Amino acid sequence: MKILISADMEGATGVTCPEDVLPGGPGWERMRPVFTGDVNAAVQGLFMQGADEVVVNEAHWSMRNLLLERLDPRATMITGRHKDLSMMEGVQHRDVDGVVFLGYHAGAGSEGVLAHTYLANSVTGVWLDGVRASEGRLNAAVAAEFGVPVIMVIGDDKAVEDAEGYAPQAVGVAVKECVSRYAARCLPPEVSAELISAGAAAAAALAVRHEPVAAPHRVEVEFDADHLARAVTVVPGVEVCGERRVGYGSATMYEAIRVFKAVTTLASAAMEDQFG
Repeated sequence: MKILISADMEGATGVTCPEDVLPGGPGWERMRPVFTGDVNAAVQGLFMQGADEVVVNEAHWSMRNLLLERLDPRATMITGRHKDLSMMEGVQHRDVDGVVFLGYHAGAGSEGVLAHTYLANSVTGVWLDGVRASEGRLNAAVAAEFGVPVIMVIGDDKAVEDAEGYAPQAVGVAVKECVSRYAARCLPPEVSAELISAGAAAAAALAVRHEPVAAPHRVEVEFDADHLARAVTVVPGVEVCGERRVGYGSATMYEAIRVFKAVTTLASAAMEDQFG
């Protein structure tokens, strides 16, 4: 049994503010070992219940946040940027039996600790096939296309609630309770680790590949400024479809998520200082 862990940081234990997740600062340095602890707890639970291989894919910001020197030695880690499938790198090799979303969060425009979708604040909403979509929903659709079930979601209570809409069978573990976008009632790392490990052990039984779900998809992205919407239309197939909103269709989710990455990258490059 091979399990992929897609490890984001905003939904990790104790994380509540931008300083906790922005690389280079003291808050980020403080939270890196806590984040790594969450990952190790998941790895432990998965191996307890029959996993033969666990691959951790770094899915946050620079994708160089986890401490390799503290990683459970039974796991391996994909670290660094410029990967074909970004947050879901590794799922495309058709040898993964289940995926764990760790440190996930609610999507842009929704309630949740550090809620956003790819860009911290310029994206105000994303829709996949007409349904408001978080990173979790987008990534679950990628996994489904390769026949891989989402078996576990770890984050704040809003992230776990969000997962009920796209992976209702998955085990959910809330390591904190949302108070506001920048505040949460948090569990101590030791308590989180116990819950994550137990949850991962239960989730391992769900790691059963299914038939790939192949279908065309439509993605729409809404920005907080008109110029960002117009800037991303340089991507072939991306068109303005509403006020501050663009949309595009893709034959596969693999293509859809790669176009989405291009759209958000271009939007980020089009921002101007404080005005965005």
